Amino acid sequence: MKGETTGVLLVNLGTPDTPAVADVRRYLHEFLLDPRVIDIPRWKRELLVRCLIVPKRVKNTAASYSKIWTGGGSPLLFWGKTVRDQLQAALSDSFKVVLAMRYQNPSIEQGLEQLAFCKKIIILPLFPQYASATTGSIFEKVMFYLKRWLTVPEVHFIPSYPVQKKMVACFSERAREKGYEKFDRILFSFHGLPIRQIRKCDRLGVCKSSPDCCVQAKNPQCYASQCVSTAHAVAKELNIPKEKFVVTFQSRLGSEPWLEPSTQDTVHQLAKNGVENLLVFSPSFVADCLETLYEIGVELKDEFTQLGGKRLELVPSLNDHPLWIEGLKELILAK
Repeated sequence: MKGETTGVLLVNLGTPDTPAVADVRRYLHEFLLDPRVIDIPRWKRELLVRCLIVPKRVKNTAASYSKIWTGGGSPLLFWGKTVRDQLQAALSDSFKVVLAMRYQNPSIEQGLEQLAFCKKIIILPLFPQYASATTGSIFEKVMFYLKRWLTVPEVHFIPSYPVQKKMVACFSERAREKGYEKFDRILFSFHGLPIRQIRKCDRLGVCKSSPDCCVQAKNPQCYASQCVSTAHAVAKELNIPKEKFVVTFQSRLGSEPWLEPSTQDTVHQLAKNGVENLLVFSPSFVADCLETLYEIGVELKDEFTQLGGKRLELVPSLNDHPLWIEGLKELILAK
């Protein structure tokens, strides 16, 4: 019966509808104008995004998207649909799984409408580590639409799962497939954030209270701390010694201080120091996308080899790996 169904809304960041400049511009505007992404006064954000960032970046970004586009659309959307279908098959008929994107299509509003008949809805962002700019923005948008409903069902939010066992096992299995033992160094590269945003989210007053604050996990809700937890969990699973791996942060935007060390700066320094073989995880993404396939798999790889490195390889994301589907199922059934 429809009224007895549990709805599952899988939500990822988003993707332009096509790699055309007009569609990429529309996507970048929606993404970067989100006050949780660029958290400055609105007039400054509008000026910065519409007059500086997007005009400067849109053509190059569109060209980058065109290089990774598939017959099924962007990799993020392709893998999202595949995971949705496989998760639906793994769950019983009493569940209805829907995919949505925070920006562009398929929209959160459309996804919620498909689940309006459900007795319970589980919101599952496809981000293992919580950040206001990603998971927080998804939750805010979900509540924006739900507050308009005359009848609101039971709703469960899954805020983060940085050390979920099946997810960690899946990243580890991907590394084994790459023969991780043969690489000189291993990077765990997470999407970066401004340090200012990290400190704004610190309600415990412990951020940067010690040099190893994130390692000690004094604030388990901190994005940076959760990133470190993910990296250490995978390293432990693979028995990677501490001196062989490093946690870094990518995709820096603007001139203000961001989380460090920078992935790009670290890769450059390793190449200059004589490291020849480098393996890179990107565990803040559960599906391959522009930031993994192009930013690391093409641009960073080229930079590494130009500076003297021999081989930089990207550990594929979780995509539709059976262990990842099992991990998602466990997260859902726990609710």
